Amino acid sequence: MLNRSLLLKLWLLLIVLAKALPINSPAYAQIIQTNPQQPESFQERIRQQQEQQNQQTQEQFQETWLRLQLQQPQLQQQQLLQQQEFTRQQQELIRQQQLRLQQEETRLQQQQFTQEQQLRLQQQQLRQDQELRQQQQFRLEQQRQQLQFRQQKGNL
Repeated sequence: MLNRSLLLKLWLLLIVLAKALPINSPAYAQIIQTNPQQPESFQERIRQQQEQQNQQTQEQFQETWLRLQLQQPQLQQQQLLQQQEFTRQQQELIRQQQLRLQQEETRLQQQQFTQEQQLRLQQQQLRQDQELRQQQQFRLEQQRQQLQFRQQKGNL
């Protein structure tokens, strides 16, 4: 913002000088003064017009310079406010990103907890299934032994 203001000042100064230089140039004044065909009063009017234009140009330059000097604190204040707003927005963005990261971390922890719970349940179910199979095998073995014992008893 500061560079923009400085660039504006230089640009206005260049415009003012560009208007003033052709009128104030020594070559232009020499042409007017050395032209013998023009009457003295005409040369005097031209000189007065030049002085008047010079005075107006200088006044415009001073007015522009003063206006720019008066605007400078406003521009600096505006730049400061913009920087503060930018900083505030950056901090808000960082806060939102941190919140999203915390939410994602919480979600991952819940997911991990759920998976661990499922794994424990599966392991418990597997143990129960194994115990049930062992009990069934034990019963089947007992029934087989009883049947075998009956058959042997019946054969006797």
